[in-house]
Amino acid sequence: MELYELGLHELRDKLNNEEISPRDIIESVLQRIHQVDDRVRAFVTLDEENALQKADGLNRKELRQGRIAGLPFALKDLICTRGLRTTCSSRMLEQFIPTYDATVAARLNAEQGISVGKLNMDEFAMGSSTEFSAFFPTHNPWDLERVSGGSSGGSAAAVAAGEVPFALGTDTGGSIRQPAAFCGVVGLKPTYGRVSRWGVVAFASSLDQVGVFSKDVADCALVMNIICGYDPLDSTSVNIKVPDYTSFLSTNIKGMKIAYPREYFQQGVDKKTRDLVMEALKKYGELGAIVEEVSLPHSEYALPAYYIIAPAEASANLARFDGVRYGLRDFEADNVTDMFSHSRSAGFGAEVKRRIMLGTYALSSGYYDAYYLKALKIRRLINNDFDKVFKDFDIIVSPTTPTTAFKIGEQSSEPLTLYMNDILTVPVNLAGLPGISVPCGFSDGLPVGMQIVGKPFDEGSLIKAAYAFEQNTAYHAVKPSLGGE
Repeated sequence: MELYELGLHELRDKLNNEEISPRDIIESVLQRIHQVDDRVRAFVTLDEENALQKADGLNRKELRQGRIAGLPFALKDLICTRGLRTTCSSRMLEQFIPTYDATVAARLNAEQGISVGKLNMDEFAMGSSTEFSAFFPTHNPWDLERVSGGSSGGSAAAVAAGEVPFALGTDTGGSIRQPAAFCGVVGLKPTYGRVSRWGVVAFASSLDQVGVFSKDVADCALVMNIICGYDPLDSTSVNIKVPDYTSFLSTNIKGMKIAYPREYFQQGVDKKTRDLVMEALKKYGELGAIVEEVSLPHSEYALPAYYIIAPAEASANLARFDGVRYGLRDFEADNVTDMFSHSRSAGFGAEVKRRIMLGTYALSSGYYDAYYLKALKIRRLINNDFDKVFKDFDIIVSPTTPTTAFKIGEQSSEPLTLYMNDILTVPVNLAGLPGISVPCGFSDGLPVGMQIVGKPFDEGSLIKAAYAFEQNTAYHAVKPSLGGE
């Protein structure tokens, strides 16, 4: 087995036993990237020289002290990295090089992890397929004619294709869980406020959350131990003790109370997807969990509420990209007004412009009460639904997505159809809850994801439930063939 095929725990054991060196690992993943990324297109920027240099510079003491010392990772290209381009997959920031690291990047670096580059995404995280990158779409390793999901499609595809053992992404309405499901990997969105957003380019500030893509649940728990925790630089960071998530890696879930909402298994959800998740629920019952049906009645309003709140926040956050303070500038304009207009027209893609206009309209005089305020009220009702269920249950289980990955170009011209891909994930963001997607089977050769949702700051229960399922099935061990490779 090649080194790039191994997970973090296996690589770390080999390093500790001095069977391999950090350079061996980095060379293996770089070789894999060169071998497959011209087809997958996960990377926007490859930091090959610095990765090899850091691998060579690690001494034996540093390798023992760092929890991911000598191990490679990659970051979604909206996480700022000092001295390395951070583009948000947009022409607006194509040449932007930050002078600082985001907190999550700094924490991984402090553990002597080795970044190999930045990963493709939908422009400014606005999309569900990574087709809205200003540079190129990312392809699904399971079927190169299909999307990898979005907006963190590059992160999911890189892990699925064996280009890195783990990656970080962000989740605003499902942008970790949905691509994780499409690409057959583990994807965890923590509770809002659990992981610092400082140094992460904002889409919708009350919804965005950094999270983890990994090959398996154990690796996800290890990375969560590193990136979680209070950050005084982030005003939304919550000062709550972070447990050791690896302590939840247990297969004993006897007595765990699991709810499944009937609304998440109804019209719009593919029958094969629904059946696979129901089989997973039966597996939980066999393992001793108590499984019951519940209702989340206001979930049907989550998508319209989200597509008012998120664009409204985006229109405010993206106002700074005007060609003066940040971003692309039109130097040929005759006056300041034209310079603003031309810079934003050239710098932003069609989907970003669409959401800016939607958000600006929703916040405008005469429409704020009619749209934005109503959406906030719906958000509270959705939160109340979850609170009611969690009085009696430990976790909630549902499909992650209504269908498997669709073909590239199939939905990109139909925004409303594309937005429906997030219908099962958006409510979790509106309520600020943690959620994880784990592989639960295959439909016509494509991965299907199961979503597990937990109480606020109870990522441990998600990890425990996901790990128990993973260890009693073999879906996570099946790897894509990359078009017959």
